[in-house]
Amino acid sequence: MFDAKLRPWIDPPLNRIGRALAARRITANAVTAFGLAVGLLGAVAIANGLFLLGLALIAANRLLDGLDGAIARASGPTDLGGYFDIVADFAFYVSIPVAFGFVDPANALASLVLTACFVLTGTSFLAYAVIAEKRKAQTTAHGQKSFFYSTGLAEGTETILFFVAMTIFPAAFVVLAYAFAALCVATVIQRSILAAVSFAN
Repeated sequence: MFDAKLRPWIDPPLNRIGRALAARRITANAVTAFGLAVGLLGAVAIANGLFLLGLALIAANRLLDGLDGAIARASGPTDLGGYFDIVADFAFYVSIPVAFGFVDPANALASLVLTACFVLTGTSFLAYAVIAEKRKAQTTAHGQKSFFYSTGLAEGTETILFFVAMTIFPAAFVVLAYAFAALCVATVIQRSILAAVSFAN
């Protein structure tokens, strides 16, 4: 919901850093892999009750996720890079609710529900992208991407805001998880309505 609105503020500094890193032969795929490792370490930290460390590693993961795209734009995006980027994103996203399920058995059901909703949201996102690509649809609302990014109520910014809230207020995880799961379901419904309108003919 907020991703496209934040792009004009976030992209210019990231692009400057991305050009500098690309000039030093640092590849986007290497940064994607490193960012995924950092994000998964954040999940491990949360699973062990180290919430502030988890928060710091989540923030680092998101910074690296922005940098890999900036490097790709500077050096030339590739299909393989686009594939690795989206797989790394979803691997990171599902790891956080799973980590909260590990740290406290009382979180298990909410963790399972949120993880399932992430899978559903990701499926709708990728399915829309496949059909949009088939129809040669294009959008620059989310910047230059390897494939079509459809807009939704729950996007990257909203996900990170909820993750931050969960790590700062871990006792409220169950409430936050169900609230975000509901937002994910609403996003799937919204995207399905958009698909029904866009792909009707």
